[in-house]
Amino acid sequence: MNAADKIRVALIAHDMKKDDIVKLAGEFVDTLAQCDLVATGTRISAAHGLAVERKLSGPHGGDLQIGAELAEGRVNIVIFLRDPMTPQPHEPDINALVRACDVHNVPCATNIATARMILDDLRLRFARAS
Repeated sequence: MNAADKIRVALIAHDMKKDDIVKLAGEFVDTLAQCDLVATGTRISAAHGLAVERKLSGPHGGDLQIGAELAEGRVNIVIFLRDPMTPQPHEPDINALVRACDVHNVPCATNIATARMILDDLRLRFARAS
């Protein structure tokens, strides 16, 4: 990635975590506004006015769409708030996306605490660069 490229962040959340990801995006709206965003829904865009490239929902292939971009080097960070207490019908797709993050050494947060750490680091990097 060269200096002219924006950091591309994927934002994904299971149904029971949708409110959490919208709240998280609100906490980091200034940081996320400096990124290219891709997501499996539009609640973040509606709530915070952020430009978000929308993919399909996870069960309809959105996780796979993001995974393909990640494998091509077009996603730099994945925030995937998973609901570990609810079985997901597309669990193999979820596992494939998280595995792709590991294979391609892409930071992947699957809970709020880790997401905040990644986004705090990103905020600091942007502050140092300006």
